[in-house]
Amino acid sequence: LFRRMNKQVLSDHKLSAVAPFQECNVEKKDVELILVKEQNGVQYTSTTILPVSSPQYQGATPGDTERETWGKKMDFLLSVIGFAVDLANVWRFPYLCYKNGGGAFLIPYTFFLLIAGIPLFYMELALGQCNREGAATVWKICPIFKGVGYAVILIALYVGFYYNVIIAWSLYYLFSAFTSELPWTSCGNPWNSPNCTDPSSVNMSVLGNGTKYSKYKNTPAAEFYERGVLHLHESQGFHDLGSPRWQLILCLSVVVIILFFSLWKGVKTSGKVVWITATMPYVVLLVLFIRGITLPGAKEGIKAYLHIDLKQLKEPVVWIDAATQIFYSLGAGFGVLIAFASYNKFGNNCYRDALLTSVFNCVTSFFSGFAIFSVLGYMAYKHKVKIEDVATDGAGLVFIIYPEAISTLPGSTFWAIVFFIMLLTLGIDSSMGGMEAVITGLADDFKLLKRHRKLFTFVTAFGIFLFSLPCITNGGIYVLTLLDTCAAGTAILFGVLVEAIGVSWFYGVDRFSEDIERMMGFKPGLYWRLCWKFISPAFLLVVVIVSIVKFKPLAYEDYIFPKWANLVGWGIALSSMMLVPIYAIYKFMSMRGSYKERLAYCITPESEHHLVAQGNVRQYKVSLTQPRIKACRPCRFFC
Repeated sequence: LFRRMNKQVLSDHKLSAVAPFQECNVEKKDVELILVKEQNGVQYTSTTILPVSSPQYQGATPGDTERETWGKKMDFLLSVIGFAVDLANVWRFPYLCYKNGGGAFLIPYTFFLLIAGIPLFYMELALGQCNREGAATVWKICPIFKGVGYAVILIALYVGFYYNVIIAWSLYYLFSAFTSELPWTSCGNPWNSPNCTDPSSVNMSVLGNGTKYSKYKNTPAAEFYERGVLHLHESQGFHDLGSPRWQLILCLSVVVIILFFSLWKGVKTSGKVVWITATMPYVVLLVLFIRGITLPGAKEGIKAYLHIDLKQLKEPVVWIDAATQIFYSLGAGFGVLIAFASYNKFGNNCYRDALLTSVFNCVTSFFSGFAIFSVLGYMAYKHKVKIEDVATDGAGLVFIIYPEAISTLPGSTFWAIVFFIMLLTLGIDSSMGGMEAVITGLADDFKLLKRHRKLFTFVTAFGIFLFSLPCITNGGIYVLTLLDTCAAGTAILFGVLVEAIGVSWFYGVDRFSEDIERMMGFKPGLYWRLCWKFISPAFLLVVVIVSIVKFKPLAYEDYIFPKWANLVGWGIALSSMMLVPIYAIYKFMSMRGSYKERLAYCITPESEHHLVAQGNVRQYKVSLTQPRIKACRPCRFFC
């Protein structure tokens, strides 16, 4: 809206001026503008000269050498890709695509990727890189929203309590695969029940009417998972968990130790680990895809995956599935992207990074469907059933159906080892991201923790290990289901919604755009600003409402959780969400002055609190301290 000042004015360092509004009609009253020029490591303002290291200076500059940075640009990119590409890309997206119209599902999926997925991804990367802080302290831009940072850190902890258990299952399967005959290929093992049935004799006549093969629980693969690994048959329900199993304790210990030694020295070490954990899944997926398409029935499986049923787009559930999948797939809101970006160099092009990594993640999801459904087509061919009878998602896909298919191939031991190495690496780097979000978020807020990062990392890893133990008991799958549904469901959606509102409406899209321009030399386009301010928050609000309205009582397979377990789940969800209003109230009450001054301090960046003391509040400029501007319609809209 403002014309650039004359170059001579800037060269003379004239620090304040009256800028005429050439484009809009303005009442002829003087409006003083504070011009800021950065040169040679200092800021020039109308009142004082601040060195770059001054606490009043918001954000970081290229000269900031205190904070650790990534060793290489690829370390950062692989870390972000490794976090975003996780188990859900393999065990959830392909099935959702198949169930919701095949290729037609890509229409709503791409739509939500463009209006919400990438904009939110870009926003978090830019927010972390500009301020160079973790999820909590990044809210120095608007202190009243700091509770959002604590909320997402707590959610990341909750996710660590059960996500690492899934990785431990993968490790257990990996160890079990080092045999001449895979343990889930036949009955007669100590964990098998009298009802165990040889897969070759399982057909639709054995299953009975209405029962899908994917839900049949008496195959050797299904019994190995539920009876050999989980020992679920020894638990009567959520109220009867039993004690942790020592085999899974060992596997969980190995996972936690790997996480500790990957993170204890910061991004210098984790950035090297992801060169293995982030690239290995792509090598394995390619190998599995090549092997899968050579199997009989693979062609029918891929056809079922890609079939286009546009009529499905009339169903609201298809759009809901696409919206939730794109949100959880990219991983916005967990504080991980903010933490990773905070270790970037100040001038890094995070816009390009956001486009590259988010698109790469979605392409991976789509490609994994070929590796999955080629094998599902083979399973359907082998058992002479329809694709829909073997198609499933979640743990049932990667721990029952796929391992069973692998066990029938020549060289089954090799294929099993390769597959579970892929699952292990998919999970490890995603878990590393969640743990880094916790460590960075709290260490930036409490400097004592930052000075003793190694010890703090150990305490965090050990704490996650202890709180994960209930998930590896005989009834641990019930605890895991509760945490997966409640801890990171509506709560994380609510957290990202408040985050988007805080950045776009309280800190301001214009100011946020100026920060990005200061980093990269160009402002975000109109499309991004519209998404941040209107479209993405509206999208998140709708998804939050739908997640609450569509909430179903907790259940695992045929087991229905007791009512009190649902209350426990909502208590866990509210424990993180309530941090937002609780901290806002605390921050408001801890400030001094009148109610208006307290509010001003709460919503003004900490670097400008001295201006609040002078009565010059940018948020109040038009309505309280400045004459009303009679602007043209477009100017009023974007202002």
